[in-house]
Amino acid sequence: MNLTQRYRPSLALLTDMYQLTMAQGYWKNNRAEQEAVFHLYFRKNPFNGGYTIAAGLEEAMDLINHFSFTPEDLAYLRNLRGSKGQPLFGEGFLNYLSNLTFTCQVEAMPEGTLVFPNEPLLRITGPILQCQLLETPLLTILNFQTLIATKAARIIDAAQDDQVIEFGMRRAQGPDGALSAARAAFIGGVGATSNVLAGQLFNIPV
Repeated sequence: MNLTQRYRPSLALLTDMYQLTMAQGYWKNNRAEQEAVFHLYFRKNPFNGGYTIAAGLEEAMDLINHFSFTPEDLAYLRNLRGSKGQPLFGEGFLNYLSNLTFTCQVEAMPEGTLVFPNEPLLRITGPILQCQLLETPLLTILNFQTLIATKAARIIDAAQDDQVIEFGMRRAQGPDGALSAARAAFIGGVGATSNVLAGQLFNIPV
């Protein structure tokens, strides 16, 4: 089961308010379709290590491939008000979002690839408004799963020939953190997980 099936048909609101206000700014200034390139990268390896393991791409692409604003999403945005009671988003912009279709090109490191600082894990090329809306969800998906996959790989290196099993659900950041971490740890090389739902959803030995 993929990301959008687990939660809801639309994850377009899985972003920061900042990204939506930026998008409206582009639209108001007739810059929504301006070509842009966004790179997702990191500046140093986690844990003071020598490498990082890329993870999260499959779920990121699932979000992108199903990216759209539902009538419920737009109704919620329509009801948001600023500090003086004015609508935060204009009807013209909301109409633009209702017809928005993702047209960007994506290039990315395959999951499980060794990556290094200042080397893009993912590059998006396309209209700046679309790139802006995707910035936050891509960061939250790829950053977390890459961190967990890297930690798993380091533990496996330290364990040498001993089997390593992922057992983090009790301390994870909620149900999604537990599922995402189990998946990422498996990409990082663990042999099994204690998380039975993750075993069912991702075909990981339990």
